[in-house]
This record gives sequence, structure tokens and C-alpha cells, in this order.
Amino acid sequence: MSETPFDLIVIGSGPGGYVAAIRAAQLGLKTACVEKYPILGGTCLNVGCIPSKALLDSSEHFAHARRGLAAHGVQVQGVELDLATMMSRKLQVVRDLTRGVEGLFRKHKIERVTGTARLVSASEIEVSGEGAPRRLGARHLLIATGSKPASLPGIAFDGRRIVHSTDALTLPEVPARLLVVGAGAIGLELGSVWHRLGSEVTVLEYLDRIVPGADAGSAKLLHRSLERQGLKFRFGVSARGARVVGDEVQVDVARAAGGDIVTETTDVLLVAVGRRPYTEGLGAAELGVRFDVRGRIEVDAHFQTSVPGIYAIGDVIAGPMLAHKAEEEGVACVERLAGVAGHVNYDTIPNVVYTWPELAGVGITEEQARERGIAVKVGTFPFLANGRAKAMAEKDGQVKILADASTDRVLGAHIVGPRASDLIAELAVAMELGASAEDLARSVHAHPTLPEAVKEAALAVAGRAIHI
Repeated sequence: MSETPFDLIVIGSGPGGYVAAIRAAQLGLKTACVEKYPILGGTCLNVGCIPSKALLDSSEHFAHARRGLAAHGVQVQGVELDLATMMSRKLQVVRDLTRGVEGLFRKHKIERVTGTARLVSASEIEVSGEGAPRRLGARHLLIATGSKPASLPGIAFDGRRIVHSTDALTLPEVPARLLVVGAGAIGLELGSVWHRLGSEVTVLEYLDRIVPGADAGSAKLLHRSLERQGLKFRFGVSARGARVVGDEVQVDVARAAGGDIVTETTDVLLVAVGRRPYTEGLGAAELGVRFDVRGRIEVDAHFQTSVPGIYAIGDVIAGPMLAHKAEEEGVACVERLAGVAGHVNYDTIPNVVYTWPELAGVGITEEQARERGIAVKVGTFPFLANGRAKAMAEKDGQVKILADASTDRVLGAHIVGPRASDLIAELAVAMELGASAEDLARSVHAHPTLPEAVKEAALAVAGRAIHI
């Protein structure tokens, strides 16, 4: 028999799960959160978003000290890498944030349950961990178990020479050569980290471009910038197998168009071909929860699965595998459970690649506009003409804004450049509020700032940019 029932049990404490639990508690729901690991925060806080950004920032400082400060009149001699300290700092950032989540759980009186959850019924779970299994009941169950790195046939991870994204955050030394499979956000970000620290990095991509799905023109600008930094790219190829021989990895590489398979040698092979929903051992399928052909849980507009009373959000359902998408779904789901009108506008979810320069986008691309038969006006403005970017010695990239040709409403925006991840928020808010390019163009932006490039791009939609 289960214990006194909760209003909501959340399975998983990543951004989707812990945010959902907090919002539910705010709304007066008696809430528990089950996490199989001893530390809260899920992939994002522990082995994903946060540690990778810590390494990106640290490696950026290192590269700037070696090659970028002289232009500012700052002469630095004998710059050396202390990888152990860099890794220690990364861990401290993670500790601070995960402890913060623990504090929020205490503040909101959320019961934290450590162990692995298995669905027993639409209103009951069994948690296995240390000691005897524990049964918990609830009016609503929310699956927020996230995702795991995807693998490739014929390539087995060993955690040292053949690695996935989690392993790549803890390499004990800088590899002389790093071969990355996959030119998406994860591959480019981790490739950038290790390249800045001294690796010779080559990226293999099956398609003909980096960041598939992003605005093609913006992706091309980022590609050129990364190549100038020294990253190498090979398109139309795939890795068919890999094996560790001594201190090296031999990788079988084939062309997508066919032909002979060639063997390439590297020190570390990073497989970064995306992520897959993590639902193993959950017992969802056994209860009748439906999955799609890609292994994602099917949900309705209220995030309810095919089994009434069981809900799912985040990486285990359709849509981009992004922490902020999971957060918004978690909030919307529990608000609806509590009778509040929660919603997620999937057209205004930003997507970011945290390289340098950064690539950020929201809304539709030019390619998608053409595919959908939507007539758009496009305005662009280069950072080369922005005063603050010039002062920062940042010349790469641009802001691109797409507006409906008849209504002028902003339908998409794509930024390549310094702090694109911050700048895209203005465009996301504008789209959420139904703003026009004219609205952005008429809004006063402080001078000199990077956001002025957004204003100029909005002016350019109507062909009246001032500074180009």
C-alpha cells in the first residue's frame, strides 16, 4: 500500500522537473520529486548546460589572454593552462547551482525522494534505492526524465578515448587531436572548448552544413568564423566504426554518397549526434503509455499521456531538447492541473549555439518561410557597423529579422555575433507580444550597445537602416 498520496509526483529533477515541482508547490499542490541521483538538477545542471558553459567561458578567457589582449594594449607573457583549476571551477559552479535547487525545495516544502521510480499505476509509483522499495501515490504523475547522449552503431563509448558529451566535460588532459562526429550545438561547443585549449579539432558532419535546422545564412557565417579560428570541417561523411588501439582511436569514415571507407586516427573521438529520450525502466509502456516512432512519449495539448493522470514534459516528448523548453512545459502543465491558464508558445522558443561568436535564433527561418509560402521582408545589420562591437574588437556576424510582408509582424530573428544568446531575448519578447519590425525600429536603444544592431536590422526591414 502506498503512503499518504500527494497531489503531484514529479519524476526527474532536471530543469523541467524541478521547475514544475516548484511551480506546483507555489500553487498549493502537495508535491514530491523523485531523482535517482544523489544530486538534484538533472543533466543540465550536472553534466550539460551549466558545466559546458563554465568551460566555454573559461576556455574563452584562456584563448583571449593568449591571442586577443595584445590588440587592447594588454601585454601578457607566458600564459599557461591550468586544466585542473579550470575543471575545479566548473565543479564549483555546478555545486553552487545544485545546492540552490536543494534550498528551493526546502523553501517550498517539496518532498525530495532519492531513488529510481517505476510506474505501478496511473496514480502510484515504486521507488527503489537504498533500503526497501517505497510506494508513493499521487493524483497526478509527471514524467520529466530527460534524455541521454545518442550513440552510433559500431562505436562503443569507453569514457576516455571514445566519448560522449558527458565524458568530454571531464577529459583529464587536452588531446592533441580531437575528432568530433556531429556539427550540431553540442559538437561545436565542446569542439570549441578543446580547440581553444590546444586541440587540433576536426568536425565530421553527414549533411552539407553545420547546425542543421538553423537559418542557413547565419549558420554559414558561423562556419566561416569557426574555420578562421582553426576548426576544420568535413561534410557529407559519417563514422561507421571505431576502436581504441594503444593510445589512439582508429575511426572508419565513409562518404554519404558512397565509396571506400577510410580509416582516420585521432587521440579522442567525441560522438555528438544528438540525444534520445530516457525512459528505460520507467514502466510507462507497460502501463499503456504510447510512444512515437522516435521513442518519445505522446501527449495531448495539456501534456497528458494516453493514460489519464500521467503527464510528460521536456526531452521525453516531441520538440526541441532544450532546458528552457522543458521549464516552460513544466510550468504550463502544473498550472493547468491547478486550474490556471498555462501555455507554451512554441513559435517563440529561442535556440542558441554557445560558440564564439554565438548563434541564436527564434521563430522561422528564410527557408521555412519559403517552404510554407509565407512572404517575408528581411532586414540585416552587420556587427562590423556597430559601435560597441567595434570597441570590443568583434567584427563577425549580423542580426537578421524576418517580418511578414503584409503585416510587418516579426516572424523570426537570427543573430550571429557577440552575446547573441542575450540579444535574442528582445526578439523573443517582441514576437510573444506580436510586435512589428516598426515597433522594434521605433524603440529607443541605448548607445553604444550591441542591441542597437537589433534596432538597425529592424530598420533595415523597411530599407532604412541608418549606419549602413
